[in-house]
Amino acid sequence: MKEVFKKNRLFWAIVIGTVIVVGLVYFSVRKESFLKPTARETGSVENGSQDCGNIPELADSSLKLATKVIDGDTFLIEGGSSVRILGIDADERGYPCYEPAKNKLEKLILNKEVKLEKSVEDKDQYCRYLRYVFVDSQNISLELVKEGLAIARFYPENIKYRQEITQAEKEAKENKIGCEWSSSVPPSVTTEDKSASVENSAAGQPVFQWEKLTPALTGLEVVDACQAGNYSGKEVIVEGKVADAYHDSKSNTVFLNFEKPYPNQCFTGVIFSSNLDKFSQNPEKYYSNKAVRIMGEVKEYKGKPEIILEEPSQIEIGK
Repeated sequence: MKEVFKKNRLFWAIVIGTVIVVGLVYFSVRKESFLKPTARETGSVENGSQDCGNIPELADSSLKLATKVIDGDTFLIEGGSSVRILGIDADERGYPCYEPAKNKLEKLILNKEVKLEKSVEDKDQYCRYLRYVFVDSQNISLELVKEGLAIARFYPENIKYRQEITQAEKEAKENKIGCEWSSSVPPSVTTEDKSASVENSAAGQPVFQWEKLTPALTGLEVVDACQAGNYSGKEVIVEGKVADAYHDSKSNTVFLNFEKPYPNQCFTGVIFSSNLDKFSQNPEKYYSNKAVRIMGEVKEYKGKPEIILEEPSQIEIGK
């Protein structure tokens, strides 16, 4: 046996060396796989957010010329940068109050020097500056809400001027002032829809109509996506905007992140592989950037609230 081994020493050396190399490669791959964060931990690198590195810094309370109004809560300043007004939400194009809100904002700020007051966050995922806006001492957010042309909207970290703006909204609502609260609003967008949305959220929500996921039809409370964490273990309807969505190809799981992109999302809707074929094709694209309601039991994953979607009846897009 020893003679056979000596004669084939080179052969056995190659075999043993190959086994060692294969083993080292295998365990190295396993280690890398084990240490690699999961999709839930990393979120999407293709979440639709932009690289804001080329956007210049804008000091707090900077004075800039407003050059173009996009809608009731967004405008451009000199140099072409975009500003999203904090504390409010105005209708987008195609909704009843879009034109009135835009026209009013033009009268208030267009071709005027505005003061841009910073809050906690500097920019959003679309590289828009997030600012409270003033012309002289006039708070533009407060003015638009007071005239019923926008609704109050505050995230937990942006609460400055919240008391006066929400009070102005309350008075506009009670007196049916402006497009947002007028009785002449088209039947497809009712005052009841608006009222319920505002009451169920500290900030209010854009105006949408819901056909299936309503308190009347389900017996469940509607809560804002950023308040969902307060309802852990309870079955509710969560409402908000899908800020980004991600389809993890390895686990074949879809994550719908509400209000802000991962990892700053307020809430997540999760569709696991076992249920994915029940939903629309490419749900990560279908629901992205849309106002959505999700029904189910709120659970917590690594400190973030979520609802597992098992049936299409659990989710509805606002109209």
